[in-house]
This record gives sequence, C-alpha cells and structure tokens, in this order.
Amino acid sequence: QEQLIESGGGEVHPGDSLTLSCESPRRTLPLHTVAWFRQAPGKEREFVATISRTGGWINYAASVKGRFTISRDNDKNAVYLRMDSLSVDDTAVYLCARKVGVGTTYDTSQYDYWGQGTQVTVSA
Repeated sequence: QEQLIESGGGEVHPGDSLTLSCESPRRTLPLHTVAWFRQAPGKEREFVATISRTGGWINYAASVKGRFTISRDNDKNAVYLRMDSLSVDDTAVYLCARKVGVGTTYDTSQYDYWGQGTQVTVSA
C-alpha cells in the first residue's frame, strides 16, 4: 500500500516563504498527476495546485496563483510547493494527493492516496 509523506510545514510570519515536499516511499509519484490541497479548521478541503506527471501542465487555485509554485523532481520521487508572500489566510494543514481518476483535479474523489498533512501556520 502506498503512502505519501509531506514535510516542510512550520510557523511563519506574514510575507515569509515556505517550501513543502511530498514523497512516496514506494516511488509511485512519478507515475501520477499530483496535487496539493489544504484544509483550515472548520473549512472544507480546498484545492491549491496540481502538476502533471511530466510537469508539462500546472494549475493553481486563484487564491494562490502568483504566490505559490508547484514543481516536481521525478528522479527524486518528490513534488514541491513553494509558497511565497504567505498570509494568515494560508494557515491550514497542507496535504498532497495522488490522482488516479480522469475527472477534474479539483475533485477530491479523483485521488486515491493522501498524506497525513503538514501544518502551516502564518501569524503576525
């Protein structure tokens, strides 16, 4: 059974940057489109960004476009999320997920494996 492992979260101030990483011990990430989602307390899970297997197609949520950058290194079996100009509204648990369905990338049911998440807290 596959598992995804996120890392890189932390507590930062508004305007700071963080880079999150997502890896899979079974090295299956290079075979899939991967997405980052986030979930804040009391809110639904929200799509953040996605990247295709080769990195040739990338899409962002409007709320993060221009501030966040998703990338991948298939040789290292990793997907990254660089987050710049963080604001308190970005505070959430960030999760990566492996896409297996052919539906929209915004739909959480299209993903089979999820990580446990890494906490990002932005506070003044």
